[in-house]
Amino acid sequence: MELGEWLKRCPLVAILRGVRPDEVEAVGDALAAAGIAIVEVPLNSPEPLDSIARLVRRFGERLLIGAGTVMSAAQVDEIAAAGGRLIVTPHADPAVTRAAKARGMLACPGFFTPAEAFALLAAGADGLKLFPAEGASPAMLRSMRAVLPKDTLVLPVGGIEAANMAAWRAAGAAGFGIGSSIYRPGDTAEVVRGKADALVRALA
Repeated sequence: MELGEWLKRCPLVAILRGVRPDEVEAVGDALAAAGIAIVEVPLNSPEPLDSIARLVRRFGERLLIGAGTVMSAAQVDEIAAAGGRLIVTPHADPAVTRAAKARGMLACPGFFTPAEAFALLAAGADGLKLFPAEGASPAMLRSMRAVLPKDTLVLPVGGIEAANMAAWRAAGAAGFGIGSSIYRPGDTAEVVRGKADALVRALA
């Protein structure tokens, strides 16, 4: 399934930075129950490959499971071995994007400038993560969309919450990466479900 199809199911990517393997399945259950379809485990979490493998085993094809904070092609291989199908980077590295595409994975690398965006699209990126979105604005995204290919999927990440999603959507955001607004280390599955429900309601 293409990235755009996953985003049509739900345009929110749940970023579980700091999640532990022993809690990740319960958190995943809460997210799935709220309608979230894409889950990212950043590699600077405890034993992230274990968490990714557990999510893949539990949710199979129902959810798109991947990794964030991916910094190298070698890490792409490890994520693929764990069953992850999505690569998200904090930076504009075409080599990591090409490595993901060579593995048949979806790639949503990070960018902040038009030059980075076009280089990543040329490398085969399925979507682009505008990061850090706190340092940008919906007006910036609107200007960028005027020159990017019309079907480019741009997902602001960083500081996204229920209150500001509408402005970004109006500027052309295809979806959002949601970090602490959906999960903080120590959050129970019940807390995550409540946060996810509120974000999904805000989209409507």
